[in-house]
Amino acid sequence: MSAGATPFETPTVVPTARTKAGGEKRPSGDRFGRFVEVWLRSHTFLVYLFLYIPIIVVVVFSFNGTARRVTQWDGLSLKWYASVLSDKTIQSFFFNSFIVAISTAIISTAFGTMAALGLQRAPKWFARPFEALTFVSIIVPEIVIALATLVFFSTSWDVLNPILGTKLANGYHTIIAAHAVFNISLVMLLVRARLSGMDRTHVEASFDLYGTPWRTFWQITFPQLLPAIVAGFLLSFTFSFDDYVITTFTTGAGTTTLPLYVFSTIRKGVTPATNAVAAIMLLITLSVLVVGQILVARNSRRAGARGPDAGMAGIVAQAGE
Repeated sequence: MSAGATPFETPTVVPTARTKAGGEKRPSGDRFGRFVEVWLRSHTFLVYLFLYIPIIVVVVFSFNGTARRVTQWDGLSLKWYASVLSDKTIQSFFFNSFIVAISTAIISTAFGTMAALGLQRAPKWFARPFEALTFVSIIVPEIVIALATLVFFSTSWDVLNPILGTKLANGYHTIIAAHAVFNISLVMLLVRARLSGMDRTHVEASFDLYGTPWRTFWQITFPQLLPAIVAGFLLSFTFSFDDYVITTFTTGAGTTTLPLYVFSTIRKGVTPATNAVAAIMLLITLSVLVVGQILVARNSRRAGARGPDAGMAGIVAQAGE
């Protein structure tokens, strides 16, 4: 100990080449850490390019003014959007898609929310099998659900029509029912995730103050579940609006949707009009999700919510956990 130094004096650490700016030493074996970090970031960037460049190409070429090959650029033009929006047939297809999507979203949100609330207080021996069935309905390939639904409805019509003397056939009701099979499970998972992270002290306080179960639900539980309910509604809408496989198996006369129209047109070759329809569908889907995110964020701010589960992305991530 040098003269004048106290026993409690901490010796000065001289910075070395291995010392980081924050005072933390870099492990001696981490020689390629910087290289790995750059490689991972580059890989992530390339993955996003691979995912989104085709979408950007479709949107850009929807403004192509050519009347020949879609890949032959002939200047910017909005004539294909004008042609698509003024086409009565495409308008009817859009109306069909909207009717199916909004009906599916309403049914899926109502039944999925009720199922999540019902399983919350159910005993484990009763809730576990239903939770397993919920995951199975999401994991099962979409084409299996479509085929099973087609066989079920076809068999049902063959049995019911002779008995009732009717001519029941596939239509809006079959498409909506098939879409709801998947979307109910999705809404249920989102609401269950929100319920599991919800603070129940307010609910217990309401019961202590002699609040009725119905009033407690609407004033305490429902406002806290609203972000998950809105997220489930919007995701159900977008999944149903963009669905092709299930709709193909369950559609009937006069119920052709936009995805079916797009697939039927590309058999003859992709045109700028087809790109315009795809761009409009993309715009509608993104607009619905953005509006939903704004509504959820506004509700969260009003409720004083904080944390990663305040928005739709946080609720979906929490459901995935």
